[in-house]
Amino acid sequence: MARIVMKFGGTSMAGIERIRTVAGLVKSEVEAGNEVAVVVSAMAGETDRLVNFCREASALYDPREYDVVVSSGEQITSGLLAITLQSMGVPARSWLGWQLPIKTSDAHASARIEDIDTTALNAALADGEVAVIPGFQGVGTGERVSTLGRGGSDTSAVAMAAAMKADRCDIYTDVDGVYTTDPRIVPRARKLSKVTYEEMLELASVGAKVLQTRSVGLAMKEKVRVRVLSSFDTDMRDESGHRGTLIVGDEEIEESAMERQLITGIAYDKNEAQITLTRVPDKPGTVAGIFRPLAEASINVDMIVQNVAKDKGETDVTFTVPKAELARAQDALEQAREAIGYHRLLTKTDICKVSVVGVGMRSHAGVAAAMFDALAERKINILAITTSEIKVSVLIEEDYTELAVRVLHTAYGLDAEDAAA
Repeated sequence: MARIVMKFGGTSMAGIERIRTVAGLVKSEVEAGNEVAVVVSAMAGETDRLVNFCREASALYDPREYDVVVSSGEQITSGLLAITLQSMGVPARSWLGWQLPIKTSDAHASARIEDIDTTALNAALADGEVAVIPGFQGVGTGERVSTLGRGGSDTSAVAMAAAMKADRCDIYTDVDGVYTTDPRIVPRARKLSKVTYEEMLELASVGAKVLQTRSVGLAMKEKVRVRVLSSFDTDMRDESGHRGTLIVGDEEIEESAMERQLITGIAYDKNEAQITLTRVPDKPGTVAGIFRPLAEASINVDMIVQNVAKDKGETDVTFTVPKAELARAQDALEQAREAIGYHRLLTKTDICKVSVVGVGMRSHAGVAAAMFDALAERKINILAITTSEIKVSVLIEEDYTELAVRVLHTAYGLDAEDAAA
């Protein structure tokens, strides 16, 4: 008997028929003798609808009341799934975040889970009852409902699995696993049977939409085995007979396999904006003066390039921020213009970050060179570069995104041999 957390996203919960399908998957795990807790998202599109209600009510809404409103979507789906399971003869009940409780910080709309009391939950599971838990929500100080930020249900599921000491956390989505890249761009992309936490964390952070970055980081910290699989194509298996993709520690992936697989995947992200400050004084403290106001505004900066100093003791500094934060970043920099001493502030939004990720980079040289050569051969200009131990990212013109992804996927030998061209 295993203890499993099953998480279902918004597309899986979009309507009663799909909820019945989900209930059937849960029932199968119960009939296999497993203890099951289920974490659910709101129906697809419901959270956006609720967020818009808050904005219409007041542009300066109270984030505590915002959390009350937007958390209701998951409350509805948890109750509906419990009702559906009961109708199938499966003992089940819903548990809201405050009933367990799931205790969080007080950063409403972006809270972090601090503790989960599993006493009542463990008793229910021991009695053979399925626990249905709304994702994305918890309870802060003063018993106020809190939410974890968009995509927070993945984090809820991983945190629940860690607290319950579950054997596995299954994340059901509308895709059947993690691919070497987006199959919509590269039909020859291959589904991966296993990916390391580090690789998945990098892939999620640079644009892969399969899992929320916070959930992967938490899984790595707590050593929660995560499996990504489809709630629609339940019979899809790879050549080894496995369903989905397992996200695990390095120790679960043979060293020889990591040595053979130099690059695990190619990801891209069009949600970046480029900012260039021209004729910045080339002296100590200037760069700190640029990024301090951005940090104070809680704006994340990604790729940074400082050009070679000019004759007049000036230089240009280029960096990227999330596209949604561009206006706020401009405002913060314009307010600090006198202190920084830059000449012009230039912006560019028609850009894309393309990244290659793989633990094999640790033991192989020339990964970056191969990337640059492949792009140069197709005359794709690189605007900026950033690296980590297992990742190389480049900034390019958005119009070249699909070409770059296809070229790099082939250059690193990731194309499936038996896939249609």
